Amino acid sequence: MDKISIAVPCYNEEPALEPFFAAVTDVAGQMHDVEFEFLFIDDGSRDGTLEKILELSRRDSRVKYISFSRNFGKEAGIYAGLENASGDYVVIMDADLQDPPALLPEMYRLIREEGYDCVGSRRVTRKGEPPIRSFFARLFYKLINKMSDAEIVDGARDFQMMNRPVVEAILSMGEYNRFSKGIFGWIGFKKKWLEYENVERVAGETKWSFWKLFLYAIDGIVAFSTTPLVISSVFGLICCALALAMILVVIVRTLVFGDPTSGWPSLVCIMLLLSGIQMLGIGIVGQYLSKTYLETKHRPIYLVRQTNIEKK
Repeated sequence: MDKISIAVPCYNEEPALEPFFAAVTDVAGQMHDVEFEFLFIDDGSRDGTLEKILELSRRDSRVKYISFSRNFGKEAGIYAGLENASGDYVVIMDADLQDPPALLPEMYRLIREEGYDCVGSRRVTRKGEPPIRSFFARLFYKLINKMSDAEIVDGARDFQMMNRPVVEAILSMGEYNRFSKGIFGWIGFKKKWLEYENVERVAGETKWSFWKLFLYAIDGIVAFSTTPLVISSVFGLICCALALAMILVVIVRTLVFGDPTSGWPSLVCIMLLLSGIQMLGIGIVGQYLSKTYLETKHRPIYLVRQTNIEKK
C-alpha cells in the first residue's frame, strides 16, 4: 500500500486547522488503497496553533508534528516537512484551504498511472486579491522567468504532490537562503500542472503583507539569477559613456564659443543621479554578498523545540 505524507507548514493558523483537517481527512477517506500521514509544522506560532495540533494528534494517530523553537519562515517549514515525511509521495499544503484537498486523488492518479514525477497546482484567477497586488505578482513572474533558468509558472502554488526522487532532489539543495518556487522549477523532472480558480481563506488572515511579498520576490531574484549584477554593470558603462560625451561637449563648446558650462543646479542634479546609480549598484552587490555571508555560516535551516516523530 502506498503512503502519502501531507506536510502542512503553519504559522498562527489555529482557526483554520479544524476545518482543514476535516476536509483533508474526508478526501483521504475516499482514497481506500492509500495510507496517509499528516505532518504539521508549527513555525513558532504565537496563538494556539500548537495546542490545536496536539489535540489533533491525540484524536488521530496519523497526525505527526514538529514545533520550531521560533519563527523560521515558510521556506524552513517546507524543508522540514519534506525532510521528515516518511511517505512514498509527499504533498505540501497550506492550512487555510486555499489549496483544494479535492485535487489530491487526481494528483495521485497522474503520478501513478501517467508517469509524472510531480503534480503541481496553479491559480488561473486571483479573485479576492487587491488589483495592485495581482499586478505586481504577474510582473514578478514575468521578470524572474526572463532572468532565471528556473521555470516559475505564473500563479504556481506550493501545493503539489511529488514522488520520492523529487523529494530527495529538493533536499539535496541544502542552501540556507531558500526560494522553493525556484527550486521546484530548477530541479526539472516530469511535471503536470492542475489549474483551479482562486479560493478564499477558510479562516484567519494572510501572513503575507505587500512588503513581505516584495522582500520575498527580491530573495527569489537574487537566489536564481545574476542578471541584477549585469544590469548594475551596464548602468555603470552607460554613465561612463555619458560622462565622456559630456566632457567632450564642454571642451568643444568652450573652445569654439568661449562659453564654459555654468549653473550649479544642473551640476547638483547630475551628481545626485550618478550617486543614486552608484548606491543602487552597491545595494545589488550587497544583496548577493549578504546571501553568500549567510551561507558560509552553515546555520541549520530550522531548530526543533518539540515533536512526536521518532528519530531514525
